[in-house]
Amino acid sequence: MSSTRRLAAIMFTDLVGFTRLGQQDEEAALRLRREHQSLLRPIFASYGGREVKTLGDGFLVEFASAVESVRCAVEIQQAIARRNASVDSADQLQLRIGLHAGDVVEEEGDVVGDAVNVASRIEPLAEPGGICLSATVYEQVRNKLPIAIEKVGTRNLKNVEKPVEIYRVAVGASRSPSASPPTQRLQNLRLAVLPLANLTTDAADEFFADGLTDELISRTAQVPQVRVIARTSVQRYKGQPKSIREVGQELDVGFALEGSVRKSGDRVRIAVQLVDVRSEAHIWSTRYDRPLGDIFAIQDDIAGQVARSVAATLTGPPSEPPPPLASAAAETSDMEAYSLFLHGRQLFGEKGSVEAIRTALGLFESAVARDPRFARARVGVAETLLWLATEGLIHFHEAEDRAHRELHKALELNDGIAEAHSVLAALYLGSDRFAECEREAHRAMELNPSLADPYRWLAQLAAGNGDIDEAIRLLEAARQLNPDDINVLSFLGRALAYAGREVDAIAFWNATKPLVRFRTNAHLSEYYLGKNDLAKAELSIREMERIRPDSPWTLVYRGFLAVRQGDPATARQSIERLQERSKQGEMVVFFIGFLHYALGEMDSFVASMEEAHRRGVLPLLELLYSPLYAAARSDPRVQDILRRQRQVQNAPSRA
Repeated sequence: MSSTRRLAAIMFTDLVGFTRLGQQDEEAALRLRREHQSLLRPIFASYGGREVKTLGDGFLVEFASAVESVRCAVEIQQAIARRNASVDSADQLQLRIGLHAGDVVEEEGDVVGDAVNVASRIEPLAEPGGICLSATVYEQVRNKLPIAIEKVGTRNLKNVEKPVEIYRVAVGASRSPSASPPTQRLQNLRLAVLPLANLTTDAADEFFADGLTDELISRTAQVPQVRVIARTSVQRYKGQPKSIREVGQELDVGFALEGSVRKSGDRVRIAVQLVDVRSEAHIWSTRYDRPLGDIFAIQDDIAGQVARSVAATLTGPPSEPPPPLASAAAETSDMEAYSLFLHGRQLFGEKGSVEAIRTALGLFESAVARDPRFARARVGVAETLLWLATEGLIHFHEAEDRAHRELHKALELNDGIAEAHSVLAALYLGSDRFAECEREAHRAMELNPSLADPYRWLAQLAAGNGDIDEAIRLLEAARQLNPDDINVLSFLGRALAYAGREVDAIAFWNATKPLVRFRTNAHLSEYYLGKNDLAKAELSIREMERIRPDSPWTLVYRGFLAVRQGDPATARQSIERLQERSKQGEMVVFFIGFLHYALGEMDSFVASMEEAHRRGVLPLLELLYSPLYAAARSDPRVQDILRRQRQVQNAPSRA
C-alpha cells in the first residue's frame, strides 16, 4: 500500500442536531443533510478544499493553505446564515467547524494522522454557527485576514497527548480600522448588575435596594445582544470592597452597572452608573430624585429608563425603532409579601444548607399567603419544592403535584415570567415529558436570554440522548451566565468526567469544591470508586458524611466502598435504611438498586431500575456514562430499559 506524507490544514464540519432530528423525522433530516451538502461542496472547491469523505452529517476536508481553510469556513457560516434568514425555524441549519494544521498521511485517498485527530476533537468545541481553530492555524492566519479571532483557552482533548490552545472566529465581526468601536460591534456583550448600596440608616429599607437591583437585572436582560450575569452570582459582591476591575475579571464581564439608593423623608434618591471594567471609566451615569409614593411604580420606571440607556450605550442606535421593553413591574402591592419573596430568593440562590432551603420555602409560602396573586412567589414555592424532592428530602410525587399546581397558577396570572417556564421545564424533565421540557426551556430563553437554568435542562436532554459534548457546551453557556450556580457547576464537572476529559474534570472539581462541597465530593467518590482508588474514595466519602451524613448519595457510596473493602454488611444496612425512607414517600428506589449492583445482585439491580423507569426517575446519566456501571451496560435487560427510555425521550409533546 502506497502512502504520501505532507502538511495540510484539516477541516471537520458537523450538522448540529442531525441525530436527534433523524430520530424524530428521518425524512426531514435527510432532506436537510442533502441541502447542506449541496450548499457546502461548491464553497469547498472555490477555496481549494478537497473533500476527503463525508462523515454521516459532516465533512472531512483537506486544504493546502490554512488561510484558505479559514476563509472557506467563514464563507460557509455566512452562506448558512443567509440561507437561514429566508426559511422557517424548523428548517434552520446550524453547523460547527473545527480547523487544525499539521502532518497528515494519505492512503488510498483517505488522510490520517495527528492533524486529523486533533481537528476532529476541536470541532465539537465550536458553538452552533461557530468556528474553532488550533493555535497552529491561528499563527498562520493572524494579521492576514480581516476577521476577529478570540482566544478561548487551553483544552485537554480526548486521545490527544498535550493540551491544545483553542481560538474562536467571531463570524461576522471585523478587525478593520474602519469598523465600529468595540462596544458597538461585540456580540454577546456581558454585563454585571451589582447590588445597589443602601445608604439609608434604616435597615428595613434594604428590600427597596434589593428589589430595584432585581428589577434592573430583569430589564437589562431583555436588551438584545447583552448577556446579564444572574443575581445569584452577583449577590456575593453585596457590601464587598472589591474594585470594579476585580469584579469584571472574576465574572468575565466587560461592563458593570453599579449604584446606590438613599431614602430621606418623603423622597428617594437613586444614582446609577455604567462602568467599563477594564478602565474603570464611567461610560454613562445618571441620578433620579423621586417623591416616595408607589415604590413599585418607581422601580419599574427607573429600571425601564436604565435599560433603555444601557441598550443605547452598548449596542448603539437601532436601525429601526425597537419594540418597547416588556414590563417586569412587581405583581404585588404588598411590601411585606415582596420583602418575604426577596429574602426567600436570596436564601434559595445561595443554597447554603438544607435548612436554608426549607426557610426559603416558608418565606415564599408566606408571601403567597399575603398575596395569592403574587405569581413570582408561587414560582419560588414550586422551585424549592422540586429541589427538596430531588434531593430526597420530601415526598417526591406530592411535591411534584403541588409544584405543578403552583406553576400553572403563576402562568395564569402572568405568562411572561421566564423563571416560571424554566421551572416547568424542570418539572417536565423529572416527569420524562421531554418534548414539553424542551418547549418550555426554549420559551424561557426567549423571554430572558440571560437565564441560565434552561441551558441546564437542555444539557440534561442532550446528555440523555447520548450527546455529552453538546451537554458540556450548554453547561458552559449556563456557567457564563451564572458562574456561581452550584447546579451548573456540579453537572459540568460530572459531564467532563463522563466525556473522558478526566484531567479537565479533576482540575474543575478542585477549583469549584469550595462552592459545591457536597456534590463535588460525591462526584469524586464516584470517580475514585470507578478507578478502584479506595484510599481517595474514603477521603471524599468522609467529607460527604461530615456535610450530609443522611443523604442517599452518602449511603450509596459508603456502601460501594464497604463492599470493595470486604464489608457487605454495611451496604445491606444502607439498603435497609433506604427502604424505610421509601415507605415514607422518598424517591430512593434507584439508590437501593445501586447498592444491589455494588453487592453483585444483578436481578435486584435490574428490578430497581425497572421500578425507577416506571416511576420516571431512571438514573439515565449514570447508566449511560458512569464507569461504576460499565458492566451493567452490557446486560440485555439494562439495554432494553435504555431502549424504552429513548422511546420516551423522543416521544412527541403531549400538549
